[in-house]
Amino acid sequence: MRIISGKYKGKRLTAPKKLPVRPTTDMAKEALFNILNNHYYFEDITVLDLFSGTGNISFEFASRGTKAITAVDVYSGCIKYISTTAKELGFDIGVLKNDVFKFLERTKSKYDIIFADPPYNFDISQFSKIPELVFSNGLLSEEGLLIIEHSEQTDLSELPNFTEKRKYGGSVFSFFEKSRS
Repeated sequence: MRIISGKYKGKRLTAPKKLPVRPTTDMAKEALFNILNNHYYFEDITVLDLFSGTGNISFEFASRGTKAITAVDVYSGCIKYISTTAKELGFDIGVLKNDVFKFLERTKSKYDIIFADPPYNFDISQFSKIPELVFSNGLLSEEGLLIIEHSEQTDLSELPNFTEKRKYGGSVFSFFEKSRS
């Protein structure tokens, strides 16, 4: 995996092979950040990276100047890798070892972007719990965006607050926003 843009553009990162992860592909990540670049000033936003795995998404935001990033994952190896790599690169990323669903139930923080990359083999009830907790607990800022990465076999378009999806290779990003009623 590599950092696509920003301070560390082109930097290759090699996570330990034993981590239980599936990093977002460079092609999908580049497309996602092209979309986000048109809507946000990365220096001014707060980001929550759920099921953060290798920290691929957190590192991309940090390289682009985002200062307020929280990465949450349940696996100790992932947490250790993100913490070590963030320190080496001089990124101030808050790294938490926690079950994502428990974190979403307890946190009182608000975020401009919440990115979730859960296991592709989650069933629809597990996927739907993510936006349910985000919106019921008011975790998005007024112009905030929840993005869930999933396989093309999963369809989240019927869930509340869904706005659109974008497909890149075998990955799909589903976007969710607060209702503007």
